[in-house]
Amino acid sequence: MADLGGILADLRAEGDELDALVAGLDAEGLAVPTPAQGWTIAHQLSHLAWTDRWSLLALRDPAGFRGRSAGAADGVGEAVERGAAEGAGERPASLLGRWRAGREEVRGALRTAPPDERVPWFGPPMKPASMATARLMETWAHGQDVADALGAVRVPGRRLRHVAHLGVRTMGFAFAVRGREVPGVPVRVELAAPGGGTWSWGPEGAEDRVSGPALDFCLLVTRRRHPDDLSLSASGPAASAWLPIAQAFAGPPGPERAPGSGSRGGP
Repeated sequence: MADLGGILADLRAEGDELDALVAGLDAEGLAVPTPAQGWTIAHQLSHLAWTDRWSLLALRDPAGFRGRSAGAADGVGEAVERGAAEGAGERPASLLGRWRAGREEVRGALRTAPPDERVPWFGPPMKPASMATARLMETWAHGQDVADALGAVRVPGRRLRHVAHLGVRTMGFAFAVRGREVPGVPVRVELAAPGGGTWSWGPEGAEDRVSGPALDFCLLVTRRRHPDDLSLSASGPAASAWLPIAQAFAGPPGPERAPGSGSRGGP
């Protein structure tokens, strides 16, 4: 069973790292454009707060979540844009306050949720540990957008393993969300971990393989970099077909990024 307590501690640390980047920003600072098309730093934080609200609804009222999300099934992208736009002109103290409160509420709700309960979501339903991992992934990904906007360089660490793990686990979803047949063969993923060592998934003898730095893989599966800008390699038809469409988040993939364009992609 996944260590939910450990994941929640890492989720809190990921939020705190992003908070350190934005805590001192005034309205002008929050209005700085990020590499996500049309989104400022305020949009990024408002999106995280919006997703936290949906997470709390899914955890506390699954039936209510299913009912409300069904109405947005064909317009998730539009709903995401509206949620991000909520904070575009919000006062800094108000925006930061609701984002901070929301992420703490989510952590509390995840901590007390039945560990084997499958929580509904816009993609496949998840157990609490998987939802905590997804919240960490999204915080990291939007934190990358903010860091890029501010010219900050984040030092990769062990928390990246959560993002990489989710990126591997969502291989089938990346094909399915595009209406493509999911490969019927396993893929071996071997990543060079920050600070040394290797993180691996899949059978050692698999013919299809992906390898490279863990940071590059995480930037890929969160669609924050174009594959041509990353030091990843794929061998075998399944692995080669997967890398260009890899996606660790639910919903539509978002606009494609051009090589050299930096952190741009889906939410």
